[in-house]
Amino acid sequence: MITRGGSQASSKGPAEYFTGDVRVQPLFADQDTAAYRGAYVTFQPGARSAWHTHPAGQRLIVTDGAGRTQQWGGPVEEIRAGDVVWCPPGVKHWHGACPTSGMTHLALTGVRDGRNVEWLEKVSDEQYGAAPGPEAENRSLTARQQCIATIAAFTADGDLSRLEEALTRGLEAGLTVNEIKEILVQMYAYAGFPRSLNGITTFMAVLKNRAAKGVTDEVGREPSRLPADKSSVEVGAENQTRLLGAPATGDYIAFAPVIDQFLKGHLFGDIFGRGVLDFQDREIATIAALATIDGVDSQLGSHVTIGFNTGLTATNMRGLVAVLRSGVGHQQADKLKKVLTSWAD
Repeated sequence: MITRGGSQASSKGPAEYFTGDVRVQPLFADQDTAAYRGAYVTFQPGARSAWHTHPAGQRLIVTDGAGRTQQWGGPVEEIRAGDVVWCPPGVKHWHGACPTSGMTHLALTGVRDGRNVEWLEKVSDEQYGAAPGPEAENRSLTARQQCIATIAAFTADGDLSRLEEALTRGLEAGLTVNEIKEILVQMYAYAGFPRSLNGITTFMAVLKNRAAKGVTDEVGREPSRLPADKSSVEVGAENQTRLLGAPATGDYIAFAPVIDQFLKGHLFGDIFGRGVLDFQDREIATIAALATIDGVDSQLGSHVTIGFNTGLTATNMRGLVAVLRSGVGHQQADKLKKVLTSWAD
């Protein structure tokens, strides 16, 4: 017997048993020879189940995103795509999405005497917020800053499906259309034109779909023009010195002076001089992007230093690690954490 994908209607998770926006997509019911049920459950950011138990246990296979789960009396655990969670019979627990990332899992739930779940009290905001230390630190960045990081990371990585979700969350977190444009344009200097252009076309599609649904997004302020009495190289040299804390030095300048001219004139002049995003926002975007690109650890380290020069704190940096871990991937978070550890040493 084949049940075709999409042939079974999904339903909203009942508010009695869930907090936030949850969709349940049934897959199959239990049978005499297979006493378990299957369903996909999708939690939007911040959504979670109530506390509950299963008389015959349950396995959760995380298929997308990042989430949280907790056994009664135990710590909150982070779960990500590819993780498998076993909930033994009778053990009180809950599961749901992270605050900044949605999560979908395949739930395989055992059935005993016709019952598969016993619902208990709701998970409070305090219980949900009692995340592992690094995860909780993402609160050191505003929701807007967290979205800047994920938009930059997914653009640099070329993960357009997750970028689409991040762009939507960014708009809902208060980023303007022009602010997101600046993130996507800046990414070409770090990840190349193809990734930047793919990000821009993805954003165009997001805006078109939202407009079709009657959503009007704030455009925001327009970019600034460079001073009439200064060249882009002069403006860029000033911005670069401000960010570095001193004029740029290095053997590469003598070896290939044209790259220094491009860095000053185009990156730090034409792009960083456009305004819309401040230097701190631009460094959050740059650090998140470089954390997703292989082989650029030295540049990542340099921009960590620049980030501190813009006023980002050690707590902010740990928060950025937490955002990458919960919203992008463990590998990217570990790379930034390693650089931060080396920087502290």
